[in-house]
Amino acid sequence: MTEKIITNVTIMEKMKMKRRKFLGALSLGTAHLLFSNPIYAGVSQLVSADPLQKIKLGRSGLETTLIGVGTGVHASNRTSFLTRQEQEKSLALLKHAYDRGIRNFDCADTYGTHRMMAQVLPKMNREELTITSKIWVRGGGIPEPERPDADVVVDRFRKELNTDYIDLVQIHCMVDENWTETQKKQMDILENLKAKGIIRAHGVSVHSLDAMNDALNSSWVDVIHVRVNPYGIAMDKPDPEEVVQVIHKLHQAGKGVIGMKLVGDGKLRNDSEKIDNSLRFVLGLGSVDMMIVGFEEKDQIDNYLERVEKALREVKRS
Repeated sequence: MTEKIITNVTIMEKMKMKRRKFLGALSLGTAHLLFSNPIYAGVSQLVSADPLQKIKLGRSGLETTLIGVGTGVHASNRTSFLTRQEQEKSLALLKHAYDRGIRNFDCADTYGTHRMMAQVLPKMNREELTITSKIWVRGGGIPEPERPDADVVVDRFRKELNTDYIDLVQIHCMVDENWTETQKKQMDILENLKAKGIIRAHGVSVHSLDAMNDALNSSWVDVIHVRVNPYGIAMDKPDPEEVVQVIHKLHQAGKGVIGMKLVGDGKLRNDSEKIDNSLRFVLGLGSVDMMIVGFEEKDQIDNYLERVEKALREVKRS
């Protein structure tokens, strides 16, 4: 019993030391170096400090901006912050993002923002954009109890968005370790839609490490949304290192990796230092191709563009 207690204390002390080392590295902008694994780490494609530089999403064939607009802030049941606030403000925010140079807009059936995007699309160059949407196959999440097949759902998405094609369609919020088996029918339908040019790429958004590992083993996944930040908040595991190792493998396998929950699902939004730490951390990994940020105000877009440029310069120096 005494030996077991001593062993547990030793493990706890090692974890505390590791945590202190990690936090110290964060302050220097070099925390990503703690996760440098020559077997798994990818080479960053970021060539400059331009927060709007174009990146490739793995081998998907999609090319877009480093920063994208997430339209699903506090979203569920086809409502979100953007649908709940005054419509003109939300439309102005989306147009401002485009005017500043952002070319990636992330939607989903659960967000209720398709028709809002349709209203601003005529003021944008559609060929420059990467529009993402996600189908909901689980219980809850959308008003109807029925879950039609992906071809029916994507056809509705295109009508709501008023676009002939959608750049990326993903299966939303997978948590099961065998989702590639249970969703095989929908995956095959999406593959067929890609072959017809109705969608350009397909993939998944995951909310568990088991689901992330299942995506790693699937050649079907072109692009994956992963939750990542250095604090383990709103992530698939509280230990960032455990998640990052899988993200490295996803990147190495040629899958496009989109980082989300950079500020812990909004929990860090008022902590300027932690926001900067998170940006340096994610940008320094070399395995996250781009980042989705849920903006609520136009000023936030300008602020994040400045922060990302600063973070990129710091990462390059380190």
